[in-house]
Amino acid sequence: MLDVRRAIPADAPAYLQLVRALAAFENLAPPDDDAAARLVADAFGDHPRYELWMAELDGTVVAYAVTFATYSTFRGKPTLFLEDLFVHPDARRRGVARAVLARLRSEAERRGCGRFEWFVLDWNQDAQALYRTVGAAPLAEWQLWRVDLP
Repeated sequence: MLDVRRAIPADAPAYLQLVRALAAFENLAPPDDDAAARLVADAFGDHPRYELWMAELDGTVVAYAVTFATYSTFRGKPTLFLEDLFVHPDARRRGVARAVLARLRSEAERRGCGRFEWFVLDWNQDAQALYRTVGAAPLAEWQLWRVDLP
C-alpha cells in the first residue's frame, strides 16, 4: 500500500536519511549535523519554513517532498513550489513519484493555487520523462539565477 502524507516529527530520522541519499545521488556533500538540525527545526518548529511530505510504501518511508508557497502577481494566486522530490532508488518504478505529484497537485488545487511548479536538473532525463507524463512542461524562456549567501 502506498500512502502520501504530511510528515510528523517522528519522521525526522527517515527524512534525514533520504536527504543524505539524495546528496549521494546528485554527487553533493550531505548536510552536516548543524544543517540537519536546521532542516528538522525548520520543518517541525513553531513557525515551519516549509512543508514536508512523506511517502510510505507498505509502511516504510521511501520518499519525501519539500514544498512551500510562493505567489504569482500576474495570476493573483499562490503557487505551490516543490523544492525537492526524492524517491529512494530501491522504491523507484513503483508509482511513488507519480503518487506524490498527484497528491501535491491535489493539494495545490485545494488551496486555490494558480500553479504547481518545480525545477529539474538538465541531466535527469528519467525525472523529465516522468514529469511530462503528468502534464508538466519545461519553461525554456526562464533561467534560474542565484546569489549564494554564507
